[in-house]
Amino acid sequence: MAQRILFVRAVNVGGASLPMAEFRELLGSLGARNVRTYIASGNAVLDLDGDPDAFDRAVEKGLTERYGYVREVMSRTAEELRAALEAHPFEVVDEKWSYVSFLAGEPTPAAIEAAASVKTGDDLWQVIGRELHLRYANGAGTATLNQEALTRKLGVPATARNLRTVRALLALSG
Repeated sequence: MAQRILFVRAVNVGGASLPMAEFRELLGSLGARNVRTYIASGNAVLDLDGDPDAFDRAVEKGLTERYGYVREVMSRTAEELRAALEAHPFEVVDEKWSYVSFLAGEPTPAAIEAAASVKTGDDLWQVIGRELHLRYANGAGTATLNQEALTRKLGVPATARNLRTVRALLALSG
C-alpha cells in the first residue's frame, strides 16, 4: 500500500464541475482507500495498492465517462511533494504567489529552451525534474506570465498549486 497525493487539472473552473463528495466516491470505486480531499480544486490524499500511473489514467477515464470532460491527473508521494517544496528556487514573498506546477512528465531540454520565449515580465519560472516552479511578482491574478502558454511550450500537461495548498496537502497526508 502506498499513499498518493492526487491532482486533477482545471476542475471547478470553466464549467468542469467536480463535487468533492462525488470525487471521493469515484476514487473509492477505483480502489483508493482512506480518501481525503482538500478544497474544491481536484486535490486528494489517498492510499492505493498497485501502479499509481495506471490509477491516474483510470481516474482520467472515470472523470471523462462520468462528467464528459477530459482532465489530466498527476500524483506524487508525500516525499516527492516535500522535495518539490525544498527545491523551490525562488524567494517566497507570499505563499499565494509561489506555485509548484506538477507535470505529467519531464519536459525535454529543447522544450524548456522553447518555453524561454514566453513573456514573463517580473514573474519567474524554472523546471526541476517533473515540477515547474513559478513565482508571480504580484500574484497570479495580475501575472504577465501565461502559465498555459508556458506549459504548451513545455509539451506536457500540468496543474499548479500554490505553496500554501502544497503544505496543506502534506499536512493532510500525515
